[in-house]
Amino acid sequence: MLKHKIIGLDVGSKTVGIAISDLMGWTAQGFDTLRINEEQNELGIDQLIKIIKDNQVGTVVIGLPKNMNNSIGFRGEASIQYKEKLQEALPHIEVIMWDERLSTMAAERSLLEADVSRQKRKKVIDKMAAVYILQGYLDSIQ
Repeated sequence: MLKHKIIGLDVGSKTVGIAISDLMGWTAQGFDTLRINEEQNELGIDQLIKIIKDNQVGTVVIGLPKNMNNSIGFRGEASIQYKEKLQEALPHIEVIMWDERLSTMAAERSLLEADVSRQKRKKVIDKMAAVYILQGYLDSIQ
């Protein structure tokens, strides 16, 4: 059994979707979406640190968007930079990169199947993608 929670992040240029595990490490629930501005280097790290501390998080899983040929493109590089900044701010927390190639598409598909309107989908897609990232990781460590 885990002694701490695990948080999953779907890092974009304007938002960071956040999911959090239960204490047992079995399920991922959507938690929040942070507004960020990558261009202006406003990455929401301070808000994230507060969330991590308030929720006794011991591990952070960041989605690594790879290209289908397994190479890492611009978004993947941005996610790696995000990891490095977070690791600097929280050196005692384990930060893991997780291949998330299909998480956003899977989240979109499940929202479409649930007949969620486009406007509502836009509000929750990043959080849902974070849930897919974290659940994939949790399933792999069971």
